[in-house]
Amino acid sequence: MTGFLKVFTGPMFSSKSTALIEHLRRAKIANKTVILFKPSIDQRYSVDEVVSHNGEKLEAVVISTSDEIAHLGECFDVVGVDEVQFFDTSIINCLNNLANNGKEVIVAGLNADYMGNPFETTALAVHYADKLAKLTSVCKKCGEDAVWTQMMHNDIEITDGDRVQVGGLESYEPRCRGCFVRKES
Repeated sequence: MTGFLKVFTGPMFSSKSTALIEHLRRAKIANKTVILFKPSIDQRYSVDEVVSHNGEKLEAVVISTSDEIAHLGECFDVVGVDEVQFFDTSIINCLNNLANNGKEVIVAGLNADYMGNPFETTALAVHYADKLAKLTSVCKKCGEDAVWTQMMHNDIEITDGDRVQVGGLESYEPRCRGCFVRKES
């Protein structure tokens, strides 16, 4: 079996986790062994499941470092990783090694933070991907395709602060290029 790395990327609310879950469910139907990992930092909807914003969910192994993926992933045909942007860039070697050893590696990750800067881990995963799905959402302001994630607080756009802030609809909304508000320089 030839391995590969497939990446689902885009802004929040673009169905990245939904696509990841669907891919893994199809792999199970094909009688492949499947494992799904999620970062310990993400406990928005469930501690031990990947849950999409639309309610799709799949049991996951909660981890803090990519070393755990390397060790457990070798025992499965298909390895999924949600929220890859929350891991450091050392995860990329792990993902590539698994793919090089015949595993199907499927990851989902945000393309950029709420300030419009790329997440390095996701950008590297995209670089090494054999298959890429760049997803969009719907701009909350104008209805166009959204490729950015805007942080909000009391209906005001937030443009700086801590880079990693886990949240959902209460904190973020998808935006197109024209409606995305960046920090003034």
